[in-house]
Amino acid sequence: MNIKIKAILFLICIFFSVKGLMAQKVKLLSLSQLEKRFAEGRDTVFVVNFWATWCGPCVKEIPNFDKLQILYSNSPLKVILISVDFKSKLEKVVVPFVKRNQIKSEIYLLNEQSEQDYIDRVSKQWSGSLPATLIVNHQKGLRNFYEQEFNYEQLEKTYINNH
Repeated sequence: MNIKIKAILFLICIFFSVKGLMAQKVKLLSLSQLEKRFAEGRDTVFVVNFWATWCGPCVKEIPNFDKLQILYSNSPLKVILISVDFKSKLEKVVVPFVKRNQIKSEIYLLNEQSEQDYIDRVSKQWSGSLPATLIVNHQKGLRNFYEQEFNYEQLEKTYINNH
């Protein structure tokens, strides 16, 4: 191989290595900030999943949300994953979890003081159990809440019914 090809291959390897090392950012998000996102994305269907690192069914279904976002990347869809882990767990538990599981969807840690207040604000139907998913479609005036674990087929069907 000549030197130019070796140099190009080296640069490509460096690019993908650095890209792989960049962890998905996990930021704090309040419900007020989330509602503002909904208001700004009037043509977007928001699929918001509330989960926690300690919740087995939550962890099991996260890849389904990533898959939905990827398969409908050309649609006005925004998948947002919101961890309800304690804020003190952000750096030592949530960020490593996200990196280890290579989560691709937009991800946040909920920044709210009162658990009961945020539960009531998300949905009066929410008992507080996880996993929980909120789907918002402003164009159709829909705001539907699901307190359940989704397999991919159920999630896709629910998204299509809310689209």
